[in-house]
This record gives sequence, C-alpha cells and structure tokens, in this order.
Amino acid sequence: MSPRVTSRSSRPTALRTRAAVLAAGLGASVALGAGVAAAVDTTAASSATGATTAAHAVEAQAAAQAKAAKAQAAEIKKAAEARKAAQAAKAAKAAEVKKAAQAAAAKQASWVDPVKNYRLSASFAQNGGMWASKHSGQDYAVPTGTPVVAAHGGTVVKAGPNGAGDGPAYGNAVVIKHGNGVYSQYAHLSQVNVQAGQVVKTGQKIALSGNTGNSSGPHLHFEIRTTPNYGSAIDPAAFLRSKGVTV
Repeated sequence: MSPRVTSRSSRPTALRTRAAVLAAGLGASVALGAGVAAAVDTTAASSATGATTAAHAVEAQAAAQAKAAKAQAAEIKKAAEARKAAQAAKAAKAAEVKKAAQAAAAKQASWVDPVKNYRLSASFAQNGGMWASKHSGQDYAVPTGTPVVAAHGGTVVKAGPNGAGDGPAYGNAVVIKHGNGVYSQYAHLSQVNVQAGQVVKTGQKIALSGNTGNSSGPHLHFEIRTTPNYGSAIDPAAFLRSKGVTV
C-alpha cells in the first residue's frame, strides 16, 4: 500500500514543476524578445541619426561646391569683362590714333591763307605802272614782320634774295613745290626762315612779310605757278577758293 501512495503524490508535484519551468521559459523568452526589440529600436534610431548626419554633410558639401563654382564663375566673368574692356580701350585708342592721323593728313592736304589779318590790294592780271606787264599774283597788305606761312605742304625749291632767282623786283622770296605741277611763291619778304630742299607743312612759318624789291609798301606778294619760275603764274585767289580757302 505504501509505495503506491507515494507514487500518486509525486505526480502532481512533477506537473507543477514542469509548469513552473515552462512559465519560467516563457518569461525568459518574453524578456529576451523585449531586449531584442529594444536593441532593434536602438539600432534603427542610430541608423536614422547617421543617415541624417550624412545627408547634412552631403548638403553642406554640395552647398560649398556650389559656392565655389559660383565664385569661380564670377572670377571668369570678371576676367572676361576685363579683357573686353581692355580690347575696347585698345580699339578706342586705335580709332583715336587713326582719327588724328586722318586729321593730320587732311590738314596736310588742305590749303590756307599765307598770312592772317590782311587786306587784299593788287589783284592777279591787274594793269599798272608798277609791273613790266600785268600783275602776276595777289597782294596781301600786312605790316612788315607779319608771319608768312606755307599755303600748303611741300618742298622749298627756291629761297633768298633777288627773288630767289626770279629777279630783284621780287626782293627776298621763297618758292615751294607742292606736287601735281603746283608751286607757290612768296615775295617782298623782310626775312626768310627756310632754305632750298627743306620740307615744310601746311601752315608752317617760312618767312616774315616786308617791303623789299619793287614794292610800294609793306605787303606779301603771293603767286600760284605751274613751274618754279616766273612767267607760269595763274590766278592765286581763284586757286585758293577752289581749295576751300576764303580769300
């Protein structure tokens, strides 16, 4: 009888023990699952934080690169504008030089009155007892010592007393060759400031007016000739007017 009773009473105890073990195991599993879940949550949070930081870093790098690119573009634009300004300045300078050269050429090509502040007196082809034949030029009445200038640029071919070779009636004289068969003559001078072979410019002082030679008073005798010598004169006033000079 006794062994059977012992056997029956130990069965419930074993069952209780097994239940306790199962409960403990279930609790451990639950606890383990909670730990794993917590660990997963922490890892996810860390990953999210890392991703955000990386994104910010990428954005900062992109912003820095954009800023650098913008600065570089600004420098390139500035350099291009500087080159453009330099080229414009160079072109303007070249245009200015060209304009000055054209002005100088135009001035050289132009004709001017041989004296300033004059009064016209004896005219071309005028008759009178002062000349062996008709008057060969245009007289400009001016005080002795008035500057006489080259009416046009050219080369002096005659200069000096005795009409520079044309005779004593002209007194001191100068003859300038202008090309295209045109010469100008200046006579009755008180002073000659050029010499044969000298190149002169339009408007350049060549002498001072006077009263030398066959002269009735201080004046400049001016001729336009087709040769350097006496006897080839044409109307100088008409010639100058044809060149745009008001006489």
